[in-house]
Amino acid sequence: MEKTILIGGKAGQGTAVTSHLIGKVFCHLGYYVFNYRDYPSLITGGHNFNILTISANPIFSHKEKYDIIVALDQKTVDLHRKNLNAGGFILADKNLKTISENNILLGRLFKSLGVDKNIVSVVFEEVFEDKAEPIKRVFEKGYDSAETRQKLKYLGGQGEKYFISGNEAICLGAITAGMDIYFAYPITPATSILSFFAKNQSKYNIQVMQLENEIGVIIAALGASFSGAKTMVGTSGAGFALMTEGLSLAGMAEIPVVIYLGQRTAPSTGVPTYTGQGDLKFALNPGHGEFPRLVVAPGDPQEAILRTQEAFYLAAKYRLPAIILGDKHLSESNYSFDSLKESPLGNSRFILEKIPLDYESYKITKNGISPRLVPGQGPVMRANSYEHNEMGNTVESADWIIKMNDKRNRKQEELGKETKKLNPISVFGKGSNLIVSWGSTKGAIVDALPELKNFRFLQISYLKPFPGEEVLKEIKESKKVILVENNSTGLLGDIIAEQTGFIIKDKILKYDARPFTSEFLINRIKKIR
Repeated sequence: MEKTILIGGKAGQGTAVTSHLIGKVFCHLGYYVFNYRDYPSLITGGHNFNILTISANPIFSHKEKYDIIVALDQKTVDLHRKNLNAGGFILADKNLKTISENNILLGRLFKSLGVDKNIVSVVFEEVFEDKAEPIKRVFEKGYDSAETRQKLKYLGGQGEKYFISGNEAICLGAITAGMDIYFAYPITPATSILSFFAKNQSKYNIQVMQLENEIGVIIAALGASFSGAKTMVGTSGAGFALMTEGLSLAGMAEIPVVIYLGQRTAPSTGVPTYTGQGDLKFALNPGHGEFPRLVVAPGDPQEAILRTQEAFYLAAKYRLPAIILGDKHLSESNYSFDSLKESPLGNSRFILEKIPLDYESYKITKNGISPRLVPGQGPVMRANSYEHNEMGNTVESADWIIKMNDKRNRKQEELGKETKKLNPISVFGKGSNLIVSWGSTKGAIVDALPELKNFRFLQISYLKPFPGEEVLKEIKESKKVILVENNSTGLLGDIIAEQTGFIIKDKILKYDARPFTSEFLINRIKKIR
């Protein structure tokens, strides 16, 4: 069984809440659900819509045509009726006046699909808690006024699914990693991380700081990290641009920090509530000068949990900035999973417990990692934005400049050895032809693979250090190689060429601010073949 439901209306009419509730109901029924959000940068008005794809099998992307349209306004009918599948139907009521009355349409939807209203009531209570009763009464009014068109099977024997967005997964990964404090300035699509942490400060014993701008955010985060706290910041491209000098400070002073960079359509303000993958090279090279860093790009919420934990672990161990590279599509879409896994790496802070008498803040070591103390432990703990010697004292001599650059660069080499053990690439499917991509494009590609004979998919998760040997091995074992990216120039293709010498000629690039669908990819890949 697979169905696609579109819910549309004006901003402020409750499309996001309605679609999320529908998704949770189907997860209760044992189905897999993917929920895609599409909305303009407007507080009210405009046209918002969500597309829910519901399946008895795992699903990781949305569809282009719909079986049901739930229309909260006439514009939804006018815009989307053309994409209604044969035998599909529209649920609408021009007499609805308030957001709460949307639940009349919800009642009709679930009655038409033969869903037990008691199951829906349980979800209402989970979502709305003490405000559920009046909403349930409106829902039942719609439910009792509709007829059953078909009877969906209850798949509860398989267990209820987790229904989670990419940003929620980032939060769970950070909490599991032992994050102490989150700094941010609101910016789409990272704002929901700020909201989640602020709402749950007491529950998870964390602190949240919203500062005046992104420059203040990164500097405050580095100060807290220098003091021993596990810190994280979240932003998008425009805010990340303001943070780049702070990243150079983190590189020189060797202060660990985790940065979530949620990409959106750019440059400049661009299309701020839509998606894109145009910041890849920017994420690999932020800040002036050369210094080690980590860049990892999860492809779904399960990976987001694991990669966030890894980012915290590696940032602390190697005393460097770690960047988690996401995008609006991953951030705000909801995915469903049978279970959620945690990283086995643990959440060590890598701060010395036994204090050496001859402690040096930037001690030169074989692997480049200097032992770490924090202020108050005893010896003087220095952080210096200037080039420095092992004690952290400013230097300008040629010898010390070379020694400290070599020390920092050795950390990047050691980091590369460790990330090889963390599955920096993943291969899906079987076949002599290869699709290469990264990040949130994973969902549509995985869903397309069953319709693409003789194709497998190479997902690259670690982008710095780059797993060049592993990537080149997969490419050399392939007859045809196709690059898939949500940008206009094929940024990953450039990096592959730089790191391996292989130039990918066949590219499918989508840069209309919308994510890929499996139908789009199947059509384009078959044309290339």
